[in-house]
Amino acid sequence: MEPILLDRPQPPSTPPPLDWLTLADAFESACLLRCVTPPAAVGPRHTTPAYRPGIVEFNREDAAQRMRQLLDRLGIPVTHERAVGGLRRRYELHRLTVPAAHRHAYATALAAGWRQGRRELLGGPAPGASAARRMWRSRLAAAAWRAALLAGGRHVRRHILGVRLTDRELAAVLIRGAALLDVPALLRPGTGCFLVSVAYGPDRERILAAAELGPAVAPREA
Repeated sequence: MEPILLDRPQPPSTPPPLDWLTLADAFESACLLRCVTPPAAVGPRHTTPAYRPGIVEFNREDAAQRMRQLLDRLGIPVTHERAVGGLRRRYELHRLTVPAAHRHAYATALAAGWRQGRRELLGGPAPGASAARRMWRSRLAAAAWRAALLAGGRHVRRHILGVRLTDRELAAVLIRGAALLDVPALLRPGTGCFLVSVAYGPDRERILAAAELGPAVAPREA
């Protein structure tokens, strides 16, 4: 009797890396999401409906519009709802909702963008990295700071420009990103958050200039 050869389970294939344009959009989207989503350590017991998969809420319209623009470039549709609340202090809430049929693509794109973008920034340049790769690493650094300034908790004082975050990994990305932009940044732990700051003056101006939205990128061909 001949032995029967059983098929061995195949390890999951590694998805191909994102191209630079797609990576920049997916990475910035992931950074925006991390600015307003509680850290994973909080656990599902404390997750509120505002953080259901495919739903993200911002308290600033410009952050919501930027997220919507990025998702549109990634081919992911989204609806935008605006609500106004509060009595003495009025506030706006901007909710973006990805249709159920597109939530897998949304989650996959943002997970891949964060994983690859984080690796590019924290892993250090590979020996002999091309000029294009060095340029795009700087663009990823600028994208992370743009997301944090739009959606993070701004902490502006006379001598610093800072953002408050609850995500430790995003804080590390901002520190490394600032270094790539030739700006020293400080990380200070706070009560339930991290404060990442740069000094007022040339350092602040360099960060703001890098994070400024440039002209619209031409749409990708199908």
